[in-house]
Amino acid sequence: MEDRAMELEARPVRRRPSRNLGLDIVRATEAAALAAGRWMGLDRLHEAHRAAAAAMRHALDTVEIDGCVVVGEEGRMGRCKMPQSGQAVGTGYGPQVDVVVDPIDGRRLLAQGHMGAIAVAAVAPRGAMWASTPAVYMEKVVVGPEVAPHLVPECMDAPAAWTLALVARAKGKQVGDLIVFVLDRPRHVDLIEEIRTAGARVMLGSDGDIAGALLAVTPDGGVDVLMGVGGVMEGLIAACALKAAQGGMLGRLAPQSDEERSAVQSAGLDVHHILTDAQLVASDAVFFAATGITDGPLLSGVSYTGNRATSNSIIMRGETQTRRIIQAEHLLDE
Repeated sequence: MEDRAMELEARPVRRRPSRNLGLDIVRATEAAALAAGRWMGLDRLHEAHRAAAAAMRHALDTVEIDGCVVVGEEGRMGRCKMPQSGQAVGTGYGPQVDVVVDPIDGRRLLAQGHMGAIAVAAVAPRGAMWASTPAVYMEKVVVGPEVAPHLVPECMDAPAAWTLALVARAKGKQVGDLIVFVLDRPRHVDLIEEIRTAGARVMLGSDGDIAGALLAVTPDGGVDVLMGVGGVMEGLIAACALKAAQGGMLGRLAPQSDEERSAVQSAGLDVHHILTDAQLVASDAVFFAATGITDGPLLSGVSYTGNRATSNSIIMRGETQTRRIIQAEHLLDE
């Protein structure tokens, strides 16, 4: 008996595989997409957001996690049922995790009936996500796995042509072959002109920079780099996806109003500090899920037939670099 006990003690301790939370949080993105899809093209942005947010919150609260929202939607869409920063989601039982969600990435796309609206969610171990409240906007550079090892902080302050030359060298392309995703905003007029002057091509997005980041890190996604200012919440979600896709990201707070700038300074946040994706999400044990709302280059949108609907989702897991595509059929409530 003593020999047997010694043999057991000598065996290496095997770590039990962690549960794939991606298979749980995709139910929340599916719920949001199913709710939002009914509002496609109706130009009722706020109603669509409230419906998607309520559906996502309800689904999240059935997931066995002790979740804490890192970045909420304070001040972005008025009153809605999504939790604000610091609030709890999940059943309260299960792993302690940071949570960041966007029920509709591409609200204007959905409201106007355009392609590319998605519902997204991501989780990481508690304390892994960078807490940025009350910051709303962030300057970003997002690249795929070929470029990620070469991405340096100087890219944030260098002329666009310098960064594009770096991306082109890493990908074995000419600058003129590159496609750069930029949100179509007045704040990007100079950036867009710089990119065009350098010789690269511009893909303007009217909304949805999480989708733009996914295109930049997806093989054959059709985008070589994302540049410009977008949401902090979207940046954190994108950083989780990058962990699973081996992409790279740089970010820096970029307040877009005197009110936001004052709030950021009062919170002691440094608007000059450049963050890497490893600082934005300090763990590989991340899970990312996205479900198409309207048809797009990565995911098909929700389609409805009678009392059934179909959805198309992607789940990404950081630790294993696994990427799953899910086609689901849903029986709808009356």
